[in-house]
Amino acid sequence: MDRIYPQAVFSIRRPMHKRAVIALLSLFVFAQPVAAETETAQLLKPYTAQYTTKAKGISITLDRKLTRSANDRYELTNGGSKFVAGFTEISKFRIADTGIIPGSYVYQGSGLMNRRREVHFTEGAETIRSLYKDKWYELPYTDNTFDRMSQLEQMRLLLLRDNTPKETFVVTVADGKRVKDYQLDFVAEEVLDTPLGKIKTLHFERLHDDPDRKSDTWLAPAWDYMMVKTLHIEDGSPVEVKLVTASIAGTKLKGDQ
Repeated sequence: MDRIYPQAVFSIRRPMHKRAVIALLSLFVFAQPVAAETETAQLLKPYTAQYTTKAKGISITLDRKLTRSANDRYELTNGGSKFVAGFTEISKFRIADTGIIPGSYVYQGSGLMNRRREVHFTEGAETIRSLYKDKWYELPYTDNTFDRMSQLEQMRLLLLRDNTPKETFVVTVADGKRVKDYQLDFVAEEVLDTPLGKIKTLHFERLHDDPDRKSDTWLAPAWDYMMVKTLHIEDGSPVEVKLVTASIAGTKLKGDQ
């Protein structure tokens, strides 16, 4: 589903019998932009979360944190390490009445995972600068294109604005040497048993061109659509990420015991 020059979208598709085109956020015009920006940003609260993941027999603890500074600017960090392998990634963006406006994304691996990726957005520019395998690429800049981390926060923001379950999300992501369209289909509401207790989630599955690849994400509506679990399968090897503990705006999350 990769495309070099895609039409950038972040849309929602409802079931066929209720098909409608929903203009997402960008069609709203506010008489007082500053007030509208603050109102939108209030939906996306700062949080801290800790996850565990296991790949090829190695367990790693991941620390994820969303912080907010002046002028509704955000920084999302994620990372972890074990023995001689680790990584950190940082996404910086701001929130306007149209939703998330990405600024930059940096991934840095260490040890056995030593590699670096960068994606830089400039508002009003015609291209996005992307570093992949030590080479810079110029990707087409269009509105509603995100990096690998900010795209999930935009999805959360849309759900916080309209909390009815969606049939399909389509998101455009600048990653590596291409701009890619991700399609995430709503599967079902599912209750997961977590270290924080039982919690109702929305299960989404990302479509892949390769039938041997599988990517699933579970988000918790009661926890501001916090990511509770992800599962990725490639070449027969599953990589699962599970939420261990988290707090939103300083309040610790707790499910049903």
